[in-house]
Amino acid sequence: MLIIPANSALASGGEVANSLRFNNPSSDYLNKSFGNGNRKTFTISAWVKRSNIAGIDPIFSRYTADSDSGFLGLYINSNAKLNFTGWNTVYITTNRLFRDLSAWYHIVLAVDTTQSTNTNRWKLYINGVQETSFATAAYPNQNTDLAINQNVAHMVGRYSGNYLAGYMSEVVFIDGLALAPDQFGEFDEDSNIWKPIKVSGLTFGNNGFYLDFEDSSALGNDAAGSNNFTANNLTAIDQSTDTCTNNFATINPLIVMNTDTVYSEGNLVMTPGGNTGNWQIGFSSIAVSAGKWYVETKMIGGNYVNGISETTSNQLSASGPEHFIGGFTKEIGYYSQSGNKFVENSQTSYGASYTNGDIIGMALDLDSGTRTITFFKNGASQGAITLPSSMETMTFGMSVNQGSSSAQFNFGSPPYAISSGNADGNGYGNFEYAVPSGYFSLNTKNLAEYG
Repeated sequence: MLIIPANSALASGGEVANSLRFNNPSSDYLNKSFGNGNRKTFTISAWVKRSNIAGIDPIFSRYTADSDSGFLGLYINSNAKLNFTGWNTVYITTNRLFRDLSAWYHIVLAVDTTQSTNTNRWKLYINGVQETSFATAAYPNQNTDLAINQNVAHMVGRYSGNYLAGYMSEVVFIDGLALAPDQFGEFDEDSNIWKPIKVSGLTFGNNGFYLDFEDSSALGNDAAGSNNFTANNLTAIDQSTDTCTNNFATINPLIVMNTDTVYSEGNLVMTPGGNTGNWQIGFSSIAVSAGKWYVETKMIGGNYVNGISETTSNQLSASGPEHFIGGFTKEIGYYSQSGNKFVENSQTSYGASYTNGDIIGMALDLDSGTRTITFFKNGASQGAITLPSSMETMTFGMSVNQGSSSAQFNFGSPPYAISSGNADGNGYGNFEYAVPSGYFSLNTKNLAEYG
């Protein structure tokens, strides 16, 4: 099996139920005005999955609009490097690039300006390992009070006018202690993958908090105490099951044919720009070569082709109006306007047409003697299609051809409201229609069974 690329926690302990999906265009963030706390010693810990490689992704900040020299920010900059900054000061810029939009990163920043050795006044850890390679590394003077733990706004997912595009889970702030990453995670003894552990036993301090995002009606709830945050432009639909212990597929935004295409809602919604007749295809970030997998998509206006592709490179090199999935070798597509199927660019009659608001299910069987894909319109099977023998490793995809249209993908953690709610046989995913027996949502927990 091929997984393009993803990390996961495969052990049984330390399961994380939820994350929070931040949508940059919606200006999503959490904020709280702190009381007075320790301004010399603190720890920030968060798991982050980015959605936009070129954007600025804030993790945590203390910022006020009056420019009172009171700024502190931890964020990934537009060059995909991690920054820790104060007022007119850059303490950290990593050499490491955070460019994997399918992976969860665990980031721990431990600060203690009381340390006599300047290089001990802050320490940065990525996935349990201390970072030692920096483009910029500046240290505050001993016993410096930093711009934190004051009675002003502190924010998660925002600093100034910048907003996170992506997911966060297990967000922890420790007021008064500089902690090592082993207080938040550990290496799995079998896979050696860094995974989260329970943090409920930690001492959080006066302003400390633990955001687990498990209460969809109070997304800023502090699970460790009463330091609750206010959610801004975030609703229950932004609670996600795509987490650092079960990583779900998303759209891969690095496969782009039209540069004006907009990816949003954690890379689960794709809105092409340009003129009618120009197609944009969204492909899943995980590819599979074995197993039985189920995905749903939802149409918002326009014309669509849902399907699977074994060679996405053909789409990237193509020109003209036939930028749709199924229009090349090693591809199969189901066309909205006619209901026809395209098998390696051969068009024949297949099923019902579909349109705005319809939900299309795709059930891919790579385990049976005859490998097939079955499309469903609003839960009704349109019939099994046999895969050409040349198709081996596949991504799910959908083509859209109008700038006013959007393609919404549900790999099990939907960007839109589900009226019924159906999980797969392993209890993962949230789908509008029943998952066919023996099929599973596309996430790392299920992939591990085929590893």
